[in-house]
Amino acid sequence: MNQKIDNEQKSDSWKTKTLAIGAVIGALVGVSAAYLLVQKAERENGQVNVPTGDGLKLGLTVLGFLRQVAQLGDGE
Repeated sequence: MNQKIDNEQKSDSWKTKTLAIGAVIGALVGVSAAYLLVQKAERENGQVNVPTGDGLKLGLTVLGFLRQVAQLGDGE
């Protein structure tokens, strides 16, 4: 019985670590992207201007990236 509880705790432990690392990486990438947008806006005209088409392209790129992450380890 104790071994089953230990296994469940280990299972939850790696899941928690994975989610925490993913959250930190996601936050860093998001802040970096925002910083780059602000820097570009300051160089150009002082406002962030992302056309709808560019936003859609970026969104589709992010979805493609998430699909690739979801498929990691498949086909080996």
